[in-house]
Amino acid sequence: MSILTKMIGDKRRWREYKARVRRLPDNYRTAVEAIEHYVMYFGPTDGDSVMSMFEDLADRFEKAAADGTPIDGIVGEDPVAYADAFLQNYQSGGWVTRQRAKLTKKIALAAHAG
Repeated sequence: MSILTKMIGDKRRWREYKARVRRLPDNYRTAVEAIEHYVMYFGPTDGDSVMSMFEDLADRFEKAAADGTPIDGIVGEDPVAYADAFLQNYQSGGWVTRQRAKLTKKIALAAHAG
């Protein structure tokens, strides 16, 4: 199993998502691809959660494109803050969440030892 398959899960869902993104107007597609690249590093690591996250991202941008909402009307003035807020909905399986849990557990153990 390739790392991409492990990360995204069902290849069919991934291909469908990518087709949706390709159908977006160029500027919306560029924005989605930039957010996609960013969240790949910080988002969930199980395939179903990753795909749900990307499908939700496509939903948001498809709706915005249909409504004529400008990109900055979606992401605001700070695209990093937008991406981080978006990610918070999907953090249960993410690397950052697991590392935070490990740190909390280790500190608790250290605090109660000795």
